[in-house]
Amino acid sequence: MQVRGIRGAITVEENTAEKIITNTKILLSEIIKQNNIRLEDIVSCTFSVTRDLDTVYPAVAAREMGWATVPLMCVNEMFVSGSLERVIRVLLLVNTMKSQKEVRHVYLKKAKQLRPDLAIE
Repeated sequence: MQVRGIRGAITVEENTAEKIITNTKILLSEIIKQNNIRLEDIVSCTFSVTRDLDTVYPAVAAREMGWATVPLMCVNEMFVSGSLERVIRVLLLVNTMKSQKEVRHVYLKKAKQLRPDLAIE
């Protein structure tokens, strides 16, 4: 078994706790589904948000999903002028038998433009 990193991102329509939590749950659920991840195989999860999302930590969504023992961290994404706004990004570290090529990264909504090569329809 190896530790693999799984990336993902989603955009949020507005800076509200409800939208941030809802969209974080959508992103995490899709990553779990696409990679057939069991909760006990999650090593840790780091969230980053653009500076225009500041009403709630995305980790709240993970806790509400039952991720009580998973180490979580939230940070601000580096600001780059002209970059995509209202983005939640995630780096999920998991124990898996999959090779890095088999891992499915998940980019949803407008975040698909960040990695169009990895976007899921």
